[in-house]
Amino acid sequence: MNSMQTLAQLQSGELHGTTSLKLSENLDYFPEEIFQLAETLEVLDLTANNLKALPAQFGNLKKLRIFFCSDNAFEVLPEVLADCPLLDIVGFKSNQIHTIPPRALNRNLRWLILTNNKLKELPAEIGACTRMQKLMLAGNQLATLPQELSKCINLGLLRISANRLDQLPLWLLDMPKLSWLAFSGNPFSEKPMVQELSNIDWNELQIGNLLGEG
Repeated sequence: MNSMQTLAQLQSGELHGTTSLKLSENLDYFPEEIFQLAETLEVLDLTANNLKALPAQFGNLKKLRIFFCSDNAFEVLPEVLADCPLLDIVGFKSNQIHTIPPRALNRNLRWLILTNNKLKELPAEIGACTRMQKLMLAGNQLATLPQELSKCINLGLLRISANRLDQLPLWLLDMPKLSWLAFSGNPFSEKPMVQELSNIDWNELQIGNLLGEG
């Protein structure tokens, strides 16, 4: 990704034709000039601003593949994300997001980063994101996971650390490509994994076959 650019450069037309744009100027609005890059823009990084919403015409960015909007002030994951046909990597880390409208889940998603928000639940519709490979949900308030998530058969990495899960859903262990699961910091992870064994009287023990001889 390119180094930081400026709003002044964008407004002057200096960035015409760029494929990657990174703006961090404490913006509290989405610069309309970004749409002038719609024919070429593939990567948009608006991390570390003060944005709360995206414009209705966000889907005009038809070539956008990667969108980072971490460290902003969003409370709801924007539904307009679903209007970008090629968008497959989305990051909204460290916002104030408490709600994911089902329509906001672009079915093309491969990576979804929602670390350090205020989510208490995931919509069942996340199961329609069958291309999903990485889902990062650490640092939220999730008490359950929808079983529909098991339909994300390409999911290889799931981070659910530091949530409020009382138990690890066993169906996660049956997901065919899940090879990285981070879950520390949940109530269930603080419980002993095995029950305490009762004392055994030595007189009750019996010697069986020796190893290699049975």
